Amino acid sequence: MNISSTSIHPETVIGYVHLTVSDLERSLAFYQDILGFKLHRRDGDTAHLGAGGPDLLLLTERPGARPRPSRSTGLYHFAILVPSRADLAQALLHFIETRTPLQGLSDHLVSEAIYLADPDENGIEIYSDRPHATWQFEGTQVRMDTKSLDVEGLLSELGRGDAWNGLSAETVIGHVHLHVANLAEAQAFYVGVLGFNIMQRYGSQALFVSAGGYHHHIGLNTWAGVGAHPPPSEAAGLRTFIIRLPNETELARLTSRLREAGLAFEEASDGVLVRDPSQNCLLLASTTEKL
Repeated sequence: MNISSTSIHPETVIGYVHLTVSDLERSLAFYQDILGFKLHRRDGDTAHLGAGGPDLLLLTERPGARPRPSRSTGLYHFAILVPSRADLAQALLHFIETRTPLQGLSDHLVSEAIYLADPDENGIEIYSDRPHATWQFEGTQVRMDTKSLDVEGLLSELGRGDAWNGLSAETVIGHVHLHVANLAEAQAFYVGVLGFNIMQRYGSQALFVSAGGYHHHIGLNTWAGVGAHPPPSEAAGLRTFIIRLPNETELARLTSRLREAGLAFEEASDGVLVRDPSQNCLLLASTTEKL
């Protein structure tokens, strides 16, 4: 496969998301009982969760942590991609039956989504994609919108006797959406340095970028305010998220690009840690690394 020297590899995906929470037991109850994650293991004050395959979510307790201030950079939401519309319907029915508060139900044309928050106000999207063949493009940009979700149509996917059994083993983290301080600076980093492709731009306030033609792996917005500051270190919220590359060659290539751009980074045992211009932390790692 011929890959442009300026583009991130098309097989790049989002790996796990690592959050700070104020009460680990409370968060574990929420993520297991409401969202259907499985607890893979615990290491001290950190829990590793997933859907039966690789880790998708890490939770680290910081007692007394407060939610991220509203006018600060950081996590807008992380997005759990379920493999089918029927899986999304099962999740919605479970939320209805458990009377889980929801923040939104949206049709984005390329996907259908449910929005909610965890006990520390970390934003969550759970969604299913429409078939790629149905996506519409205007030039190189994919058409996305925010319309009302057809709840009756979604629930009609359920058959008699369908039971909610938690997240399907094929569930992944589909994308991460971030608050940033400056959209041009964010574009220079995620597109100019890392090589993601612009898939959609909403004026001067939001940008959606991806690898390999997906609708977006990373969303970026200034809705918390242009020039917003990073949240305090003791706040609940995003610690880091993984950009998972297909091999060590691609990891080395991106590391070289960081070096050429004069950006500070830290080489760790499981990849390369770097902060974007708004101080959101991400880990570049390869699929061959132990995550």
